[in-house]
Amino acid sequence: MTVTLTTTPAPTPRPRTTPGGPAGTRPRGSAGARPRGTAGTHPRTPAQAGPPRTAPRALPPHTVFAERLLAVLSGERPVHWMLGHTVGEAYEQLVLLAPQTPLRSLGPRPVLRRCSVQVHPGRTAVEAFATIATGPRVRAMAFRLERGADQRWRCAAVELDGLGATAHRT
Repeated sequence: MTVTLTTTPAPTPRPRTTPGGPAGTRPRGSAGARPRGTAGTHPRTPAQAGPPRTAPRALPPHTVFAERLLAVLSGERPVHWMLGHTVGEAYEQLVLLAPQTPLRSLGPRPVLRRCSVQVHPGRTAVEAFATIATGPRVRAMAFRLERGADQRWRCAAVELDGLGATAHRT
């Protein structure tokens, strides 16, 4: 058996151009380029698309408020950050609790571990409790949310490890 080998000439390299390239062209990835994910010229079929993308779920109000209260009580945010989100004596409770809370330590950052809620009849108020981990230490926080006439939730009371506003008043 006889095999004949032929050689093909090596491709000549393309000449380099300046970053702007010749007039009327754009470098890869620049504005006006093809959108990402459309590498092929054929549109993807539903079978190729994979699972449909959904928007991330919004957190429930009690979890959002637990994160907000934790940010204030740990010193990450100032107390006045909660001014529009509190009603009644809750703001005064935060003013008294925030400077003296043990969550304002130089140790590890406090993290919200769990947040649960008890809904009152009529769904106009909820009482929530959260556990907060600071290193090996776990603390408890309780708060009450009330729904106003504008259908927005506002914090009406806050306690941390049993230290409510009454514990600090003398």
